[in-house]
Amino acid sequence: MKMRIEKDSMGELEVPENALYGAQTQRAINNFPISDEPLPEAFIRSLILIKAAAARANESLECLTSEMSTAIQSACDELLDSDNLMQHFPVDVFQTGSGTSSNMNANEVIASLASAHLGSAVNPNDHVNYGQSSNDVIPSAIHVSATLELTGHLLPVLTHLKETILEKGTALAEYTKTGRTHLMDAMPVRLDQTFHAWASQLQDNIDNLTYLEAKTTKLAQGGTAVGTGINAHPEFAELFAKELSYLTNVTFSKGDNFFALIGSQDTAVALSGQLKAVAVTYMKIANDLRWMNSGPLAGLGEISLQALQPGSSIMPGKVNPVIPEATAMVAAQVIGNDAAITIGGQSGNFELNVMLPMIAKNLLNSIKLLANSGQLLADNAIATLTVNEDKLNEALHRNPILVTALNPIIGYGKAAEIAKKAYKGGRPVVDVAEEETELNRDELLSLLDPAKLTHGGL
Repeated sequence: MKMRIEKDSMGELEVPENALYGAQTQRAINNFPISDEPLPEAFIRSLILIKAAAARANESLECLTSEMSTAIQSACDELLDSDNLMQHFPVDVFQTGSGTSSNMNANEVIASLASAHLGSAVNPNDHVNYGQSSNDVIPSAIHVSATLELTGHLLPVLTHLKETILEKGTALAEYTKTGRTHLMDAMPVRLDQTFHAWASQLQDNIDNLTYLEAKTTKLAQGGTAVGTGINAHPEFAELFAKELSYLTNVTFSKGDNFFALIGSQDTAVALSGQLKAVAVTYMKIANDLRWMNSGPLAGLGEISLQALQPGSSIMPGKVNPVIPEATAMVAAQVIGNDAAITIGGQSGNFELNVMLPMIAKNLLNSIKLLANSGQLLADNAIATLTVNEDKLNEALHRNPILVTALNPIIGYGKAAEIAKKAYKGGRPVVDVAEEETELNRDELLSLLDPAKLTHGGL
């Protein structure tokens, strides 16, 4: 590989000849050969948007010339339009805890392109990074990227999943199944009640994420190194937020307290906690689907999920619930991400949190995983499942727990005797109740009608 010599405040070193980045990025590449995993593209795009908005704000404040600002903005546009964006941002996630290496990576790449646009040198620190610090840029990029991924990806998917579940549940309202508590037979429920419960869980998650989204739009930008705003124009923070809002069509605003936003990651921790709650909801839905689909002969077999691929390399004809299984693994990963983010949030030492890149990576990974798996769960599991009515009815009418409906008439003790006798003999509870009570068969059939019992009354 042909190399060129670049220089920074620590001296000279070799950089690949065609690389847009400079010495500080190369030092980070050399220093952190840890995971071979860069920060997520959503984060890098938000970082570039921040640089463009800063250039626009600094031009308005006469801190940069119009020509310099235009060159920086053009460089940012060129990067955002590139199909090979990430080749310019190789710095490992596991780097300096402030994310300074990634901030300088962006500054150097943008400066290289801006210099070509301007026809003269654009400095990464003095121009692209004017009025900024890694310490307010990286926390702001975490908030911006999380906001854009929530609004553009996860929240629409959660809404789609909820609506798919509601639609499917309504279509299945005529079906009644054996309810289960402790995985044991319980009183009957309708399929729409099961599905609409999942939808209600999702709506709660949507509401909570929407509340936290209002927090992620508050930015640290303008606080610079420690929160005092040193080297930034006094009006920079508000004007920057206005320019970023224009570029993204999302309303961002100056943070209420720069010291808190730079020294802590409480909002990211709270958002991660809510993403964990979404993961728990996904796990619940996925496992319910797996149980209902189990068998089909030796399990519950109440529904059939769409057959998507062969399920075994040795057992011909076997088909597995692959979408719920993938969703459950996503849920496990998001829960793990939350644990890492929680520990990261504890690393706010005095005026700076020093686990910012790891927090950014895990937060955006959780959002991406939940969005992608939620789409598949809606389209390739919920929307396409079918009901095995014969299997539902086979278990339903033999369920001795139906005798619960007779409690007000014959008492709990007598009802328990009937249930045990029905279990022992493997007989329908209506037959045993007809023998053991003075109620006639028509009365019993009415009282023990599973569909009526799903409405909560006799």
